[in-house]
Amino acid sequence: MKLTTQIIEESIAQAKPYRLTDGKGMYMLITKSGSKLWRLDYTLNNKRNTHALGIFPDITLLEARDLRFEAKKLISDGIDPNLYRKFKNDNLEKTTFEAIALQWHTKFSTKWSDPHKQRIFRRLEKDVFPWIGARQIKEITSGQLLSVLERVADRGALETAHRIHQNCGAIFRYAIATDRATHDITLALKGAIPPVKVKHHASITDPKEISALLNVIDGYQGEFTTRCALQLSPLLFLRPGELRYAEWSEFNLTGKEWRIPGNRMKMENTHIVPLSTQAINILKDLHPLTGNGKYLFPNLRSKTRPMSENTVNAALKRLGYTKDDMTGHGFRSMASTLLNEMNYNTDAIERQLAHSEGNKVKAAYNYAEHLGIRREMMQEWSNFLYKLKQDKNTLVLART
Repeated sequence: MKLTTQIIEESIAQAKPYRLTDGKGMYMLITKSGSKLWRLDYTLNNKRNTHALGIFPDITLLEARDLRFEAKKLISDGIDPNLYRKFKNDNLEKTTFEAIALQWHTKFSTKWSDPHKQRIFRRLEKDVFPWIGARQIKEITSGQLLSVLERVADRGALETAHRIHQNCGAIFRYAIATDRATHDITLALKGAIPPVKVKHHASITDPKEISALLNVIDGYQGEFTTRCALQLSPLLFLRPGELRYAEWSEFNLTGKEWRIPGNRMKMENTHIVPLSTQAINILKDLHPLTGNGKYLFPNLRSKTRPMSENTVNAALKRLGYTKDDMTGHGFRSMASTLLNEMNYNTDAIERQLAHSEGNKVKAAYNYAEHLGIRREMMQEWSNFLYKLKQDKNTLVLART
């Protein structure tokens, strides 16, 4: 039974502390002295914890519920509300590495995509703060930071170690800019950990094998939303994260266009995806199921989150394709290889792949570059895949 203000006011201290439960993990803890404390129990990363919401009557029942909602939203995004409170309350006078890092994250993450924001936050929380977070940033030595990086590299997460190195460099530069550090110690660590070996995403580029793949995708017997994601992957050849975070509000089916905002793109620039007839038909089939929500592909456990990052690869595995055969990212290589062989404009292909533009200012204004050619290319690419799927013996690359 949910709490009421009357129940709370009439509750008195007892010999032992006790709880009055309001639901969704929130309760009032009444201490032996009679204090009435709002608390929220939660689980994150398989660890149980408690978040203090305030003291009654300073925080009313309605205010406590609002605070519960805010904390729950953070938790659903993978953010610990206790740690989040720390950096909300931090101020520029604090000079520990953790305090400055959290200020840096708060300041600059407003322009990052949600997944990118969460990845960096978790990276710092898990791999950096426990070791150097409490140290004064001016006193941290390159050797101490190297130990942090080596600890991550030694567990096989070499790419993560390099990412942490980059993040720490940005944090030290922010500390210098705010007069709390004098030099960037990460510069001395350039080359101190082994380079990352470039891994090429497994992909299928043989037309006959593509035909077989497209046909087994159409026969996928799992979740309907997953099958739609699989079917759209070769047509749109986006990065898996860009596809799984797709929102219905970004689509103009009448105009045959999907505009992905810059904060969700790797290069942080708006990206236009022309939609072929085949892609639109898939979207129309999907809309009755998920069109009333935010995401095209909501998480099966919570519609407020997108599907898992492993969904497409797991579905491919279920269809008999291992990570050494084909991956969700491999649809990009498939399209790039074949479109180039089919003599499409290289610049149009690169723009549609949303590859890096050396001049970031130029890139911000060039998201519509080659759009006419790209519209034709995306429709002809879909026609080509449809023909491959229908004619399993097709081996000749030809523009329709």
